Formats: sequence, C-alpha cells, structure tokens
Amino acid sequence: MAVDQPKESIDMQALGEKIEKSSAFVDEIYQELGKVIVGQRYMINRLLVGLLADGHVLLEGVPGLAKTLTVSSLAQVIDTDFQRLQFTPDLLPADLIGTLIYNQKEAEFTVKKGPIFSNIILADEINRSPAKVQSALLEAMQEKQVTIGGTTYPLDEPFLTLATQNPVEQEGTYPLPEAQVDRFMMKIIIDYPTEEEEMKIMRRMAKTGKHQALKPVISPEKVMQARSVVNEIYVDEKVEQYIIDLVFATRTPANYRLDKLTELINFGASPRASINLNLASRAHAFMEHRAYVTPEDVRTIAKDVLRHRIIPTFEAEAENITSENIIEEIMSTVPVP
Repeated sequence: MAVDQPKESIDMQALGEKIEKSSAFVDEIYQELGKVIVGQRYMINRLLVGLLADGHVLLEGVPGLAKTLTVSSLAQVIDTDFQRLQFTPDLLPADLIGTLIYNQKEAEFTVKKGPIFSNIILADEINRSPAKVQSALLEAMQEKQVTIGGTTYPLDEPFLTLATQNPVEQEGTYPLPEAQVDRFMMKIIIDYPTEEEEMKIMRRMAKTGKHQALKPVISPEKVMQARSVVNEIYVDEKVEQYIIDLVFATRTPANYRLDKLTELINFGASPRASINLNLASRAHAFMEHRAYVTPEDVRTIAKDVLRHRIIPTFEAEAENITSENIIEEIMSTVPVP
C-alpha cells in the first residue's frame, strides 16, 4: 500500500518547475478554443477542471449558449473521440451502452458496443430520459465499465461525461435523484453572454457553411500524464481543514456560528464533496501553473462542487433561499486560513 509522502519533504521548487512545464498546454487550449468559442471562459475552465480531476460535470443553462459546441471543440483540441447523445423519453439503455446482436450466418451472438464507448460523452438533456437510461449512464460514469451479455468491458481513458439540463422547461422530464446528481463532481450554471460577446458571436456565426476546424493541442496520453501530476500538487493542512470546515458547515451549521441555516438545510453535502473539492482545487491550481493549492482555489471552485449537494428545506424554498445563497453565507462566515 502506497504511503503518502510527508508534506515537509516535498521539494516545492522542483515541483513548481514540473507544474509549469506540464501545464503549458492549458493556455494553448484556451487560445485554440478562442477561435470558435466567444467568451464562456468559466464553462471552459470548469470543463478542463473536470477533465484533469477525472470528474464528470453537469451543465445547466438555457438552449443556445454554445454548450454542445464547446464540448465538441474541447474533444477536437485534446484529440479524443466525442459522442453527443440526445436523451429522449423513448431512449433505451441498450441505445446507450450497446447490446448483443444475433449473427445468423455464424449462429452466435456478437457484441455491438454503444456510443458510450468514447472519450467524451455529451448527454444532452439528461433529464428527458427515464430512470433506467439515467442509471445506465451514471453506473458507467461511476464504474468506468459496462456489462453487456454477462461480459464486462472497460471504457476508454480519459472518460468524461458532460450532461446538460434545461432549467426552464421541466414538463415531461425525469429529474435526477439527489443520490445520482451527487456523482457529478461539479454542477455549473451557464449564463448569457455579455452584450459585447454577443456582438462577436453574431458577427462570427451569422454565416452559412462550415466553421473553422480546430487543431489538436494535446493527446489523450498527455491528459492522463497531466492527471498524475495534478495528484502531486501540494495541499497544506490548513487548506485541507478549510475544505472540511466548508463541508461540515453544510451539515452542522450551528457549530460554525450559522444557527440561522439550521432550519434552511435539509441535507448537507456528502463526503464526495470534500474529496471533489480537494481534487478540483488541485486541478484549478494546476491550470494556474501553481504547485500548491491556495484558499482562493477552494473558494473559486466551492459553489460548483457544493451547489447540487445541499438540499434546502421547504422553509428555505418558501423564502426563495437557494443552495447558492446558503453557500455564500457559509463562505462569508467560515474563517479563511
């Protein structure tokens, strides 16, 4: 069993040089995606965090905010396979993971793998399909493998699922249960572009024909190497304690002088929150070319990791208090190291 290296024995200068060299591709990805995507820096940043931290991302936003274009463009620049799955009420698990096909000539069954056997999966409007399909996808996300006809097949690495939800139209949808939403590392809210950005979008996209192709910046193998480097990023004990404090403040707010939140939180964040907050903070530090995590990394990523893990009470909903309001109150009260 591997033993963690003592924090005091880490050569920070050597690690800093390694991170600087390993993370150089991040700026190249931003630059290449900028040829197609206007703005949406926040969305691109969080998708890269998910990619580097090996965590799946749930995107919520109204249609037309370039979610599909951003994800497909990201797949191009990291030179991976990409599949977009439109979730509909008549979709079956077999349409997703694959099935056995009977070959009459050979008189035997052969495996026909589904579209989930790809590196980057865009599950468009995941809440439009029934529970069986949702659970098939979420099981593959968790286990990184699929079972067809009694045989288990590992999924390709890197494997990243990006699922979208439309927050406006909820008629005829199958909302994801809290336990399944918890499997996503982050839930990010995509907002409208600014007036200046929309002007650029209109001028660039209001043309018929194909749009500019992107060149690969990094290979899947390099992504896997970058993930191992992310694991080496230094997290001070005070920062680790800050992560724990933020998560525990969602469960026992009274212990953190947040008595007024006790009646507003039904369920706090699960242990996955602290794990993912640590991982995502490391990935964020890596993207900033730093060998160590700061409290600001944690604060930057905290809303995305926590917003779908806090269940407000009916009293909170009656007062129009959302999980985001609760997180803001916690972050403004819990002492920053």
